[in-house]
Amino acid sequence: MSPRILPGLTGTPRLLVTAAALTVLAIGGTFLLDPYRNYQLALVAAYFCATAGLTLLIGLSGQLSLGHAALMAAGGYGYALTANALTESGIDGVPRFLVSLVVAVVAAGLLGLLLGLAGARLSGPYLAGVTLALVIALPAITSVFSGVFRGDQGVQIAYDGVPEALRLIIAVEQWQAWVAILVTAIVVTGLAVIRRGRLGLRMRAVHGDETSARLNGVPAGRVKVAAFTASAVSAGAGGAILCFVTQSVSPGAYTLAFSLLLVVAVVVGGLGSIGGAAVGAVVVVLLPWLIGTAIGAFDLPTELEQRLSGNLGVLVFGALLIVVTAVWPGGLAGALRRRRRRENRMLRADQMPPAEPRDSRPAEPAIPASPASHPISTEPER
Repeated sequence: MSPRILPGLTGTPRLLVTAAALTVLAIGGTFLLDPYRNYQLALVAAYFCATAGLTLLIGLSGQLSLGHAALMAAGGYGYALTANALTESGIDGVPRFLVSLVVAVVAAGLLGLLLGLAGARLSGPYLAGVTLALVIALPAITSVFSGVFRGDQGVQIAYDGVPEALRLIIAVEQWQAWVAILVTAIVVTGLAVIRRGRLGLRMRAVHGDETSARLNGVPAGRVKVAAFTASAVSAGAGGAILCFVTQSVSPGAYTLAFSLLLVVAVVVGGLGSIGGAAVGAVVVVLLPWLIGTAIGAFDLPTELEQRLSGNLGVLVFGALLIVVTAVWPGGLAGALRRRRRRENRMLRADQMPPAEPRDSRPAEPAIPASPASHPISTEPER
């Protein structure tokens, strides 16, 4: 929101008003989209939760996580198992969704708390290795406890349709987009408040110089745990939304490749930037679709088309990461910020009053004073 709009609001109130306005615009925009585009918008909202939490974790606190897909899976499984249990108990509709969402967020938050406790003692490649092992072990965990997680098949949930009062107005894809937008707005706004507040300042201090932060009284261990927990809660909410939209959850949707793709998305969007996380979420959803559409436009052999569909996306994402890192080290959000600052400087320069012109005529030489006009008497001494 431009500073010229509502200039009396600053800080957190201005952030909340901006978030509410963007949420209303996003919900209104669903009326302009067809069902498939609303489905894609719901996916973008789900991934936005995960990328926003990840960019807060990496960009502000400096902790690298390669296993955020596992945190999304924890939220998805928590949502699915709770929803099925409530369905068997005769509870459905909005109460089932809200209770399942809370359980999903709590499950992912507890897992993130454990990772945060490890992150308080580990750093760099060691922490990345722990999170990497978690996402790699996800299929094995679902296979060992197949009675609960149903192995590779995953867990399906009951159909969640449009509420009775809205069935004549919107379709199910639009309803799913509404739910995804509202949940994402709450989660991302909370992350933005953390980023602007005292905890965000402490995260930057720990990221900049942990030793100096400790000497200045900042509890670096607690800050790291809090950052990992907040990021995990956000990822769990994203997993719950994804399960709500797709009506299922399985380990095949949360692979190592997907986890690395989330990291690429936040780097391309801009580390530490909520807007960059939104850009990354859009890239994660739309770029594979664009690649698949481009491949389908050519009359290729079936075997070649299958190989390209599986590998071309990884190649394009890798090339995009290299280009963005080389051209815009701060990501797309950093490039936009630099452009905005340059435009603001040019605007201020244009609004400055012109300097008064100086007299370009050469200065006249000074005429020495005559002896008669000299204040000291010239009479000889007697």
